Amino acid sequence: MADGRLVDLDEAASRALTHPDRLSELLADLGNVPVAVPVLAVVLVYVTRRHRRTGTDHWWRPAVAAAVLMVLVPALVVPLKVWTDRPGTPAVPPATGYYPSGHTATAVVAYGAAALLLLPWLRSAPARRTVLTVCAVLNLCVAFGLVRRGYHWPLDVVASWCLGTVLITLLWLYLARGSRSQPK
Repeated sequence: MADGRLVDLDEAASRALTHPDRLSELLADLGNVPVAVPVLAVVLVYVTRRHRRTGTDHWWRPAVAAAVLMVLVPALVVPLKVWTDRPGTPAVPPATGYYPSGHTATAVVAYGAAALLLLPWLRSAPARRTVLTVCAVLNLCVAFGLVRRGYHWPLDVVASWCLGTVLITLLWLYLARGSRSQPK
């Protein structure tokens, strides 16, 4: 995170990729809390209403689990930023606390949880593939925008993808356990 071959590669990649422009800033903004969290909130309301209308036992659990996961993002990312104290790229004002990327973690969890919650309600494989593709594209756009704009080093983004993958996997396991216990 501070020195070594991997950091040298990270900095070289950042130098090659950084080219601040309006598009990269807009893509990075897709990971902002005011953008990503409302998307998740709409899905939480939709899924909760669907569960309740169908008479699902514990209809509120999937939405609460996803919401708790979203709350965990800053609770995990902020201490990691303080602990690592990594400086930002040359494109941002001098400061520390850029590792891992909070925008990336927010996007991974918000869009990933939304996709996981929607999947059981989609009847066709193409619809499920579309939701998963949109989720992946949104996350790639956020990552590209953050690195291209120079807001984050590439490893900041990768670290948040790893954290987000762990959190989304936990949600997936929780939801899978709940669906197995539902009567058919």
